[in-house]
Amino acid sequence: MFKRILVAVDGSTTAELALQEAIKLAKDLNAELRLVHVIDVININLGADFPYPPGISEAIAKTGQEILNKAGIVARYDEVPVETQLIEMDSLGQRIPEVIAADAEAWPADLIVIGTHGRRGLSHLFLGSVAEGVMRSATKPVLLIRGK
Repeated sequence: MFKRILVAVDGSTTAELALQEAIKLAKDLNAELRLVHVIDVININLGADFPYPPGISEAIAKTGQEILNKAGIVARYDEVPVETQLIEMDSLGQRIPEVIAADAEAWPADLIVIGTHGRRGLSHLFLGSVAEGVMRSATKPVLLIRGK
């Protein structure tokens, strides 16, 4: 059924819960995981009064790679086949949910697993939801794991 599972990770507790569920599924289904983390360095200075200092892009990429490395260690500890991919958005107008959905299509994943904070009301309106965006743009099934 699901043999290739893409998991979006961002270092949050909710993403860790999603990773744990994906690992359980992968073990049960004898599936492989692809862990992705998206960084947005192209839009970093967009709308800023002062540009970010040089080196900030490298720091963002380093932090993203550390998040992936930690998540990969967790999956490998549970003996699940895993690969990691740091995805750098490279054009204006891209949105993280669409980048995740496009990677799931290109890999190709059978399932996308992503954590959701379950925000509602004004906080949802202002903060938006990457998970909701992935659900709307993905052609693959999406499993949402709600945070505690």
